[in-house]
Amino acid sequence: MEKQILFTHSSIVIPPPVLPSREIGACVEFQGLVRELEQGAALAGLQYEAHESMARKHLDRIFDELCAAHPCAAVLFIHRLGWVPVGEASLFVRVLSSHRGEALRFLADAIDRMKADVPIWKCAKK
Repeated sequence: MEKQILFTHSSIVIPPPVLPSREIGACVEFQGLVRELEQGAALAGLQYEAHESMARKHLDRIFDELCAAHPCAAVLFIHRLGWVPVGEASLFVRVLSSHRGEALRFLADAIDRMKADVPIWKCAKK
């Protein structure tokens, strides 16, 4: 499986998909947007921090484990760091697979595992 794990301090720019084979039948994408309310409090945005080298290792391992359960051809993961205003994306994930079921399950599980296990933190700013 091809993996790209990127962190950026700029707005996320979504590249066009590059299909690693002609057998790709599903391209599933997710953008996590900063909401105006966090636990009932109004925000101007969120501040994100990460231990980048450790986060990459965790994500690499998670993606390998998920690929064994839900075979996929490629994953692109982009997480924004620093200040992210309300309405802008803090996360983008693209999964390419032969079939939509594997891609959808891979994506859902990847986001859940990222939130639980990967050293990326957000801090609300009012």
